[in-house]
Amino acid sequence: MDKISVGLIQMKCSDDEKENFQKAINKIEEAGKSGANIVSTQELFKTPYFCQVEDWNYFKLAEKIDENSPTVKELSKLAKSYKIVIIASLFEKRDEGIYHNTAIVIDADGRYLGKYRKMHIPDDPHFYEKFYFTPGDLGYKVFNTKYTDIGVLICWDQWFPEAARITAMKGAKIIFYPTAIGWLPSEKDEYGNSQYTAWETIQRSHSVANGIYVASINRVGFEKSPDGNEGIEFWGQSFVSNPYGEILKKASAYNEEILLTEVDLSIIDETRITWPFFRDRRIDSYKDLTKRWLID
Repeated sequence: MDKISVGLIQMKCSDDEKENFQKAINKIEEAGKSGANIVSTQELFKTPYFCQVEDWNYFKLAEKIDENSPTVKELSKLAKSYKIVIIASLFEKRDEGIYHNTAIVIDADGRYLGKYRKMHIPDDPHFYEKFYFTPGDLGYKVFNTKYTDIGVLICWDQWFPEAARITAMKGAKIIFYPTAIGWLPSEKDEYGNSQYTAWETIQRSHSVANGIYVASINRVGFEKSPDGNEGIEFWGQSFVSNPYGEILKKASAYNEEILLTEVDLSIIDETRITWPFFRDRRIDSYKDLTKRWLID
């Protein structure tokens, strides 16, 4: 099918994991009832963004992830009931001492299709992810769902054109980016507009460079840092961009929202014929991209 509906679940998170999970379930159900074919959560939707601090206690929030895990079973029932594909971002406990920032994909018949583990892990003030997450080792993944082939990358991955390029080259028609990004209150006045504009621009550029749709799902609301220092004002504004880089629909900066957007997959071929970036790639000249740096 050429035209499908994408649903992005932008929401605020409390300290109550069960409350967050139930809220997400309710919103996914609502999206399904409204005609969504593919629905995605934001990054780490079951909890507050705990990576603002380094605290061993937060490892207790992680869960095993496979087709038999409780979260996957619950979402699988939901997917089958509403015939929707579900993308959900979770804190994965792979084994003792090994943890990942992971997204799962469940097909419209309830089948667990697999997981993607976040490849690029940031380490910035209030974003101390390297303390918690091992870099992904599953590579860039494409999932063959009932409605179309999709890729999933996570938050910090969105700044790296190589990740989007490889995912598109593996056949993804839409790349979903579950995200948790926002302003530090002390920086917002001076840098807020520049930071947001850069975030939106880099993802729209992935749409253009690869002739694909991009769906970015961000959380919203202010979350105080657990140590009492500052916190993050998540800027919401989840959006979907088409292969021309145009934003089809954008959520608000302050409110919880179910963003429903129709995407027309037929224009992907049309766009790539008109702008033949893949045909014109000089793959013989790109070997230096596998090096860390080119100046000693």
